[in-house]
Amino acid sequence: MTNKYKIAIIPGDGIGKEVIDAAISILNELNIDFDYEYGEAGDDCLEKTGTALPQETIDIVKNCDACLFGAAGETAADVIVKLRQELKMFANLRPVKSYPNTNSLTENIDFMIVRENTEGLYIANQEEITSNGAIAKRIITREAEERIIDYAFKYAIENNKSKVTCVHKANVLKKSDGLFKEIFYEIGEKYPDIEKEDFYVDATAMYLITQPQNFEIIVTTNLFGDILSDEGAGLVGGLGLIPSANIGKDGALFEPVHGSAPDIAGKGIANPIAMILSAVMMLRYLTENDSADRIENAILKLLNQGTVLTEDLGGKSTTLEVTNEIINLL
Repeated sequence: MTNKYKIAIIPGDGIGKEVIDAAISILNELNIDFDYEYGEAGDDCLEKTGTALPQETIDIVKNCDACLFGAAGETAADVIVKLRQELKMFANLRPVKSYPNTNSLTENIDFMIVRENTEGLYIANQEEITSNGAIAKRIITREAEERIIDYAFKYAIENNKSKVTCVHKANVLKKSDGLFKEIFYEIGEKYPDIEKEDFYVDATAMYLITQPQNFEIIVTTNLFGDILSDEGAGLVGGLGLIPSANIGKDGALFEPVHGSAPDIAGKGIANPIAMILSAVMMLRYLTENDSADRIENAILKLLNQGTVLTEDLGGKSTTLEVTNEIINLL
């Protein structure tokens, strides 16, 4: 008897529509029964309906087991931030992993950035114009930070990792990041077998270049996690290989980090691997680990062969050709 899941699909804008079709083609090759529910969101949706994220789409995501999201353009903050808030998706996971035949800075990079997703500087309506400029509020609460830090330690145990690194700026942001660092070591006492360390965010930015193999799990606040994860993408060959997950109490959403890339949209040359790896993360969330392994192994074979690659990876193949080759290698 095959497992059955209801999956929300939000293609979004630009290459999101192309790469999500690629991911669905591969999911359909598995011995799993997926029922897809499509929702609209993004720039095109705003132009068509007057809103970037209709309530109907939010309801679809809430009523499904997981969501695959392609990309949003200028309305990305209105779409993805609101979805995170609506579904209480407090954890943003961004793996940074080196693959063969890519522009990875070095080999054997494999770490996860666990980013707090609901507060910090990324809260809607927490900016205001003043007579002299503008003010943005940075909010750190004990409840949210305990939740994300505990999640990071549990993730380390579940994935056989031995170290968690706390990234902050407590020497300057003494009250907000001071609290974050304090909570990290408080929670860490519950996990005596996990090694614990902390670095300032600016030092971490350097260490990601000079000693990336030393990291296993990084836990940090919203803005720092956003910046460091894009630096991580640069370490391993660019955004075309970086998936992400948004995990919460009421749902989970999986998306590539690369955005809508309007400059290549519609040309059929977008790299679908980040979207496919996002689907792999979704399968692991659904505990379909054997199927996730199958797809990831097929991608490894594709990259090792180095003959069917999109332009960003030094090849000349189309999105469809890469997708079909991954299917052949499953």
